[in-house]
Amino acid sequence: MKKSKSDLLSGKPINLKPIPENVNVTELVNDYFQAYNSARLREACQLFTKKMLKQNVTIGMSLTGALTPAGLGATCVVPLMKAGFVDWLVSTGANLYHDTHFALGMKMHRGSPFIDDRILREKGIVRIYDILFDYEVLLSTDEFFREVLRSDEFANEMGTAELHYKLGKYIYEREKLLGIKNHSVLATAYLCGIPVYTPSPGDSSIGMNIAEVMLDGNKFFLDVFRDVNETAAIVLDAKKSGGYSGVFILGGGSPKNFMLQTEPQLQEVLKIDEDGHDYFLQITDARPDTGGLSGATPSEAVSWGKIDPAHLPDTVVVYSDSTIVFPIITSYALSNAKPRKLKKLYHKREQLLNKLYREYERSKKKIKK
Repeated sequence: MKKSKSDLLSGKPINLKPIPENVNVTELVNDYFQAYNSARLREACQLFTKKMLKQNVTIGMSLTGALTPAGLGATCVVPLMKAGFVDWLVSTGANLYHDTHFALGMKMHRGSPFIDDRILREKGIVRIYDILFDYEVLLSTDEFFREVLRSDEFANEMGTAELHYKLGKYIYEREKLLGIKNHSVLATAYLCGIPVYTPSPGDSSIGMNIAEVMLDGNKFFLDVFRDVNETAAIVLDAKKSGGYSGVFILGGGSPKNFMLQTEPQLQEVLKIDEDGHDYFLQITDARPDTGGLSGATPSEAVSWGKIDPAHLPDTVVVYSDSTIVFPIITSYALSNAKPRKLKKLYHKREQLLNKLYREYERSKKKIKK
């Protein structure tokens, strides 16, 4: 579409007004994030609050990188979940594991990334870049998970959403016992009925502890392929019910792909007519030109059917560090959007899977004709 000169120059003039003292986040973002990646962050805040947070949009969030050890689980993810701004979640197991430390009353500390790690090992201290914590934190958390996982309710087959819901119940009860009010991600997901998925459940300390209890004779088994169909069912229902699907991606990696592959699962594999996710918001520090998924752009996702081509303008990528950008987006959203009614998708999983199955059967009949 050809644009006129006036169209191209229709943006607000660059603001030269000095930043006032104690400026609030909304004013800072709207008036002073004017160009380059600060402008992308402004667009991200506005896309999230003005379009993605409408009640008829189902929002999936993915977490990659060591975000919960940095406190972003309790400070950002949990408030967004409680406000109804996250409907389903895909995370690395590591983020869910480390988030549990806080729910068990343990501490992680600010530190330096330039300490001799040989000394840390000698002193029994573990480092995640500039976060330091006692090795006993790992051992105590492992003990908690193993004790819980040996319960009879885990001695059967389930998907990771059910696993995390059941773990969330135990974590919530431990928080209550300890008088901890800032609920963890899994405890909050349990309370809010938000399904939480992990695409690579063996790749974390939670998975390592599951492996231990299985080695000890527990009948536990994770059906990760159920997760593929459950997440596709969530997206299909969002679209077929007259609504929209939005994705909020922190980092990239396996959680990003697992969230986005819901559309190829519907279109390419199950042969169900669909157009792609409607809204795409990503924070990443990865470059697109290396061919890695974390830097893969929304335009590239269009070619896979992951993003609806008609909604490509409703996509924003902020090239920055999630620990900088995510708190700003969270504060902006909580300040500028009203809480939404919780969708409680965890409790609707069977219903949504049945809808998916019916659509799949219809698509097979069409192909045979």
